[in-house]
Amino acid sequence: MSWSGFLTETMGRIGVLQKQTPGMFEGFNSMSKAAKRNGALDEKSKELIALGIAISTRCDSCIGFHTKSLVRLGTTREEFCEALEMIGYMGGGPSIAFGAKALEAFDEFTGTGA
Repeated sequence: MSWSGFLTETMGRIGVLQKQTPGMFEGFNSMSKAAKRNGALDEKSKELIALGIAISTRCDSCIGFHTKSLVRLGTTREEFCEALEMIGYMGGGPSIAFGAKALEAFDEFTGTGA
């Protein structure tokens, strides 16, 4: 799967919904900004938490978006894989399978293709 193409298609679908529900998106965007602000935890730590939730809820779109954010924030493959270890430990087999998808996305977004 092309994660970049998948996220582009997802954004197109979200855009259609946003036109019909602008208030919901205004609220969601406000919540997003508040949640991502640097405080006791930095944005990268918060995105790693979000990745864990995305994997545990088996949301491909969320996995793609949060992985892309982690790449933007300079997450190394080693950091990413350590997070996947913890996520797999807490979520068992399904989280390991979706963690493998997340690593595939990470490699695509970083251009490493490890």
